[in-house]
Amino acid sequence: MAVSAQISDELWNEFHAVVNMTSRELREWLSVEAAGEETEEVPDRAGKPTGRRVLEVLGKRRTDLTRSDVEVMERVCEIVRSQRDPSLDPKAGGADWRHSLMDIGHDPLKPA
Repeated sequence: MAVSAQISDELWNEFHAVVNMTSRELREWLSVEAAGEETEEVPDRAGKPTGRRVLEVLGKRRTDLTRSDVEVMERVCEIVRSQRDPSLDPKAGGADWRHSLMDIGHDPLKPA
């Protein structure tokens, strides 16, 4: 069941501003992160669950989003807001910090 009426323009716009990696970039990043010396994840299972959910949301039209998708969008926006200043100007930080944000589709070094 789609719940597009419950998605505010503010959330839609904020999500698409903070998720600054394309679907392809995020998919490739999740695959690289999941690959190990001995194993490699199946592509549709690669990466952390939230990152995979972000990919799902990016692949949907606004009218097809579910309540669960909206919750993922809210969570991602909250995480990025708590970790970044509002301008989202490119900012270098530690590798772990950057990689954790990239796991959810936000590259802090990518220009807005």
